[in-house]
Amino acid sequence: MTPRTPAAAHWLPFVVLGIGLLAVSFGAILARLAQAEQVPSLVVATWRLGLAALIVTPLALIQGRRELRHLTRRQLGMTLAAGLCLALHFATWITSLEYTSVASSTALVTTNPLWIGLAAFVLFGERPHRLMIGGIALSLAGSLLIFWSDSQSAEAGRAPLLGNALALVGSWCFSAYLLIGRRLRAGLGLATYIWLAYGAAALLLVAASSAAGTSLLAHSGTAWAVLLGMALGPQLLGHTAYNWSLRHVSATFVAVVTLGEPVCAALLAWLMFAEGFAPLQFAGFSLLLAGIYLAARGETVRSHG
Repeated sequence: MTPRTPAAAHWLPFVVLGIGLLAVSFGAILARLAQAEQVPSLVVATWRLGLAALIVTPLALIQGRRELRHLTRRQLGMTLAAGLCLALHFATWITSLEYTSVASSTALVTTNPLWIGLAAFVLFGERPHRLMIGGIALSLAGSLLIFWSDSQSAEAGRAPLLGNALALVGSWCFSAYLLIGRRLRAGLGLATYIWLAYGAAALLLVAASSAAGTSLLAHSGTAWAVLLGMALGPQLLGHTAYNWSLRHVSATFVAVVTLGEPVCAALLAWLMFAEGFAPLQFAGFSLLLAGIYLAARGETVRSHG
């Protein structure tokens, strides 16, 4: 009789990826709910990272004691740079949700494969694969359609062009965070790296919140529940699931799965906030996702070529 364990092990990465995708997709929804509870966007970003860093602290101190004791000045400097990029990513992206739709924001903020490919060409002279070039062209066309559609259907009190621009800036910042993290992660364990990066970003956001005169503590019970949910779900469960799965399935497959984030987030926004699609916005959304997929494929082919 064939044992069941191998079959379970075969399907486990796909189950974990599905859970991670669902958890990450709730990020924009929870941010919107926190904003509805009058929590400033900067504070939402602060607690998403701060609570995640606090939760992972025991694991980082137990597993990474040796690494933490032997951190070099270069590693500390790179940690600060990674934390700054991550802080800017969440500050700009979460703020974008005040001005534009969940669908547009999440679609634009997940364009980081494009910017990483371009950065590799500009900074390191790495010639992009033709799939990457095609992906960039499709994504730019899709982004322009989203911007154009949102500019034609602005709601009272909202500024979709500003929100879309902030989402793009958030994607650029996250791309820089990933590029720095690749080098930093090579010498650090996952728990240690997450604790340092999230902690540095949270401290920078605390300083920014204090400078802006916003309260970090005066929130409702519902707001605190939402903030904790953001730290546990999208930040820790979602991203950890992706990182774990990379040891069991290809990076290309994980990249394809992450394309489901804006789709799931848009569906959740439709169910919870009655946010629909304009025809032109839907067309841009589709082109953008196709472009990101091609860019991710091109990056994988280039790295293995």
